[in-house]
Amino acid sequence: MRELHPEIEPYDSGMLDVGDGNLVYWEVCGNPEGVPALVVHGGPGSGCTPRMRRYFDPERYRVVLFDQRNCGRSTPHAGDPGTDLRHNTTPHLIADMERLREHLGIDRWLLYGGSWGSTLLLAYAERHPERVSAIVIAAVTMTRRSETEWLDRGVGRYFPEEWERFLAGAVGTPRDGDIVAAYARLTEHPDASVREKATADWVAWEDAVLSGETTAKPYGDRPAAAKIAFVRICAHYFSHGVWLEEGQLLREAGRLGGIPGVLYGYARGRIRRM
Repeated sequence: MRELHPEIEPYDSGMLDVGDGNLVYWEVCGNPEGVPALVVHGGPGSGCTPRMRRYFDPERYRVVLFDQRNCGRSTPHAGDPGTDLRHNTTPHLIADMERLREHLGIDRWLLYGGSWGSTLLLAYAERHPERVSAIVIAAVTMTRRSETEWLDRGVGRYFPEEWERFLAGAVGTPRDGDIVAAYARLTEHPDASVREKATADWVAWEDAVLSGETTAKPYGDRPAAAKIAFVRICAHYFSHGVWLEEGQLLREAGRLGGIPGVLYGYARGRIRRM
């Protein structure tokens, strides 16, 4: 593993109208004549960061980043309780990615992502395999219901006290109940104090799960609007099975035949150069 590439600024950026009143933020950095590569961020609802520009050699790649609907710099923002998330689904995001590719005049691009980003890029690649030159995935997940069940319940065996607080935050939910659905309702509650407490309880659990990997609080230390957007979008997606049939990505993996791919893990503060 090597250090990240030096910091870099975009040479182009904009807001893409993707319909339904949504504008998706995008930016491009690196070599305008380089190999096109798209960074697909996690979450859902995390947004891109300047650090993500540093995953690729800027002399070799034309690096495209975008903030998925209703998070990051995209508008309207899910941090605003008035923002309607009905038009924020996995099929919408796949269509946004394809519209961005056409907007930038890219024929085929390498897809990079981790966590939720790995799910979304796989769903895109299976829908548009002819537009994908290669796939690089870190922190692999297909966001199956069994996987989200592990995140909101199963991993609690390692963090029992934190999980009890997470469960308590899902007010009125029995121990064997649907915790994510409860948080999805709470984040849409008309009372701001209820929404804020649900957000705080969710990010505290996320930070607890990651505490074995970092001493930072990657979710709890975010600005208030970013935390609200992250929790609203996560709960919205997970409570709907991320709009994918269970096992769909595995069943349709044959559509990826012929696309080079790499799976790998993170090391603290480092990532493989590409």
